[in-house]
Amino acid sequence: MGNVIVIGVAGGTGSGKTTLVNRLKEEFNNEVVTISHDHYYKSNDHLPLEERKKLNYDHPNAFDTALMVSHIKRLKNGESIDRPSYSFVEHTRTKETVHITPAKVIIVEGILIFENKELLSLMDIKIFVDTDADVRLIRRLLRDVKERGRDLDSVINQYLTTVKPMHEEFVEPSKKNADVIIPEGGFNSVALSMIIDKIKTFLSHE
Repeated sequence: MGNVIVIGVAGGTGSGKTTLVNRLKEEFNNEVVTISHDHYYKSNDHLPLEERKKLNYDHPNAFDTALMVSHIKRLKNGESIDRPSYSFVEHTRTKETVHITPAKVIIVEGILIFENKELLSLMDIKIFVDTDADVRLIRRLLRDVKERGRDLDSVINQYLTTVKPMHEEFVEPSKKNADVIIPEGGFNSVALSMIIDKIKTFLSHE
């Protein structure tokens, strides 16, 4: 299907990645498809729910990244995919999949996408959203309690035992692989305009 541009959007939990991605989707509508690393968590359905709750979901091994890589390659080749769906309440994949058709702009989003060399090799533009840790923690607390039905104590415990250490070990070091570092993500109007112009330039040359 001709040239396809793949844009990676990484950053810590609650950094504003989703806001940035949503702004880009609003701008380009059906010219954009989005692939989130979160959808590619391993199922772990062989474990009971209480055991699944205790797993480290912020380590690279928690993801089926090989499947994600193969799906991005297929989209780049003009092929449709059926991506997995994941329940953050049940901590496992659901039986449903989501059919995604190819587009000229593929946005790949996740906390650890710059940690994986094969994923990196597929990206044309790599954006890291950089936000203060206290702001990210507050956003994560609100999201997990309101949207994912978690209680406050479990969210704080998970943050201290896995999220923060994994951020320091994997996410923060991966920032060096970014082409652009954006403070505050989608709320940074100047940076957002520059990215939109870059994509428009690419599309206009097709």
